[in-house]
Amino acid sequence: MRKIRAGILGASGYTGSDLLRFLLPHPSVEITFLTADKHAGKRISDVFPHLSGFCDLELSPLDPKALPEDLDVVFLALPHGASAKVVGELYDRDIKIIDLGADFRLSHEVYTVWYGEHPHPGLIPEAIYGIPEINRERLKTAKLVANPGCYPTSVILGLLPLAWEQLLEPGLVIADSKSGVSGAGRSPSLDTHYCEVNEGVKAYKVGEHRHMPEIEEVIREYSGIDLRVQFVPHLIPMDRGILSTIYVRLNKAMSTGELLELYGKHYENERFVRICPEKAYPSTSQVKGSNFCDIGIKGDPESKSAIIVSVIDNLVKGASGVAVQNMNIMMGFEESEGLNIPPMFP
Repeated sequence: MRKIRAGILGASGYTGSDLLRFLLPHPSVEITFLTADKHAGKRISDVFPHLSGFCDLELSPLDPKALPEDLDVVFLALPHGASAKVVGELYDRDIKIIDLGADFRLSHEVYTVWYGEHPHPGLIPEAIYGIPEINRERLKTAKLVANPGCYPTSVILGLLPLAWEQLLEPGLVIADSKSGVSGAGRSPSLDTHYCEVNEGVKAYKVGEHRHMPEIEEVIREYSGIDLRVQFVPHLIPMDRGILSTIYVRLNKAMSTGELLELYGKHYENERFVRICPEKAYPSTSQVKGSNFCDIGIKGDPESKSAIIVSVIDNLVKGASGVAVQNMNIMMGFEESEGLNIPPMFP
């Protein structure tokens, strides 16, 4: 059986690095094309020395018209706005497209409010939202996949069983999320300079982060429940990982045991979602480097409320790992192929 030929546009960032980490040993994939404007002409192993001996492809400048004709799938690890322009160039070709950016996650109306004008609004309805735990069947025939945001992945997977069972009280949900510094990308920035983040924790974009409408829109679309999300992200001085603590009101009293039974049943066939036992709550350290989402739950029957703690690796289940998971589904491979490795510890 021929290996599929894959390309990564924007391969020199953290998500590009993790895409390579999972795709290079993938038994059904051959990486044949990489781009990185800032590093064009260099080898990828010059940009990422840890890949020396694994991949020495030369990085090309980003030019959609110059993509090889024999590519089967292309991953876009590009800034918002740039992805949509590339997709506009590639969509009519016989190629699968997985966009790790924000350009196709939201409806046109919501995108315009949070990001401005969309370069190709007509393609938004063609994109399938890439959380496999929601859209597995639609992903099987998808041509264009909108990879979810990292924060939304942690929150949506934490809310999904309650939303689908119509157990959430309509109204306000509070999501308090904490992320490692790699979520800000690899480009130098004062906000992520070592001296600026070390030995400190800070909230940012309080109530105005662009991932907030994504959470609201996805929950509304797939459950019909109209929720407002009060979302506060925090920057934590660690390399990678997201921990989201989610506070919800329920429309009936449920004990922790009942909630754990509900979550266990909902996710029993999901390879990459693990439910913690009662009185155990997950740490980012137990999912580091892996495609897992671990969830812990505490119910309060007296107040008809619950607290959900959800952890992921922001670069894997929050980006590159789920992109590979989506590719596997689109190509008819075993869904865990290339991803079925345990987390790194310590």
